[in-house]
Amino acid sequence: MHHVNLPSKYKKQAPPSSKAAESQLQQASMGVENVFHMTGGDGRTSYARNSSLQKKASDMVKNITLEAIQELYLTTTPKSLGVADLGCSSGPNTLSIIKEIIEAVEGFSIKTFQPSPEFRVHLNDLPSNDFNSIFKALPDFSKDLSDERSNGKSPSIYIGAYPGSFYGRLFPNNTLHFVYSSYSLHWLSRVPPKIYCKEGKSINKGSVYISESSPVGVSQAYLKQFQEDFTLFLKSRSEELTAGGRMVLIFLGRSGPDHVDRGNCFLWQLLSQSIAILVSEGEVEEEKLDSYDVHFYAPSRDEIEHEVRKEGSFELDRFEMFWLDQRHGKNDESYGTSIAMTVRAIQESMIGQHFGEGILDSLFENFGRLVDEEAAKEEIKPITFGIVLRKL
Repeated sequence: MHHVNLPSKYKKQAPPSSKAAESQLQQASMGVENVFHMTGGDGRTSYARNSSLQKKASDMVKNITLEAIQELYLTTTPKSLGVADLGCSSGPNTLSIIKEIIEAVEGFSIKTFQPSPEFRVHLNDLPSNDFNSIFKALPDFSKDLSDERSNGKSPSIYIGAYPGSFYGRLFPNNTLHFVYSSYSLHWLSRVPPKIYCKEGKSINKGSVYISESSPVGVSQAYLKQFQEDFTLFLKSRSEELTAGGRMVLIFLGRSGPDHVDRGNCFLWQLLSQSIAILVSEGEVEEEKLDSYDVHFYAPSRDEIEHEVRKEGSFELDRFEMFWLDQRHGKNDESYGTSIAMTVRAIQESMIGQHFGEGILDSLFENFGRLVDEEAAKEEIKPITFGIVLRKL
């Protein structure tokens, strides 16, 4: 791990120039909400089996999360603690972080001779998320907590699922004390509408994200969509969190002002090349590649800080940046294969709908190979941010 401490849904659409165009944009954003989800279940390509990279990164910032919940608890000591995991997905990572938060709070309460609070846990993701896999894991989750307590009793925990987009209100006013979100906020509410010309075609031909060949308007459109979404996220959470409440947000970003780098942007470039190979082989129509754009944005630190200051409800207590080493994945699989399986578990719902599920195996074989080839030439450094925000 390299670690740097820093001081404190889917259709192509035309711009909303008419009522018809506005209606088309609404359908597009609903497409993302209805279609986009991590691959559910426990199969070979499921998120449950292919989220180890996210787990490694979350473990790296575990100290940030536990220190933030400790500071929150010691300054507020609520009798009923409201916790939300936004973008919880459906793999094993979901309940593991909740378990760590509960155990940390219980440890603090023992040290300070305070009675342990009850826990209200709110699990959120889009409606298409596989919430059932989480519910099936709850009996074991409860048993693990009980087994680790000296009295053999599970703490008072009330867990519920809250499907919907976190780019908007999800919970009543002043009901949350702690919000956690891991690897979710780099996903936008929609593909930026301004990357489409008047005829409704993408101006970002041959690329699924910002690239060296992208017109200037593409990066500007993505930034504008991020600003709109992140501001709405902050405003919504400011109304749901109590004063002094904390948010720990972990998401992908970039290290400087340039959008094109050898990090997250570069991986999307390699995915574009992987699709282009299928185009050259006659497996995919070129128009399909030209019309596919991801609802993703990797912000810079300056862009994040600017939106936090502008919205005005939060103080930025902590900001850290890190990246994962290019080590082999699980079961001795290559770095490229590990990246490819991770991206597939996240993107195959959208790619499968647009291109057809028949290309998925060959697409991600190409992608994994390209990642390995490039990683052998020069290190690829996908940047992750870990930030702590305090409600004013």
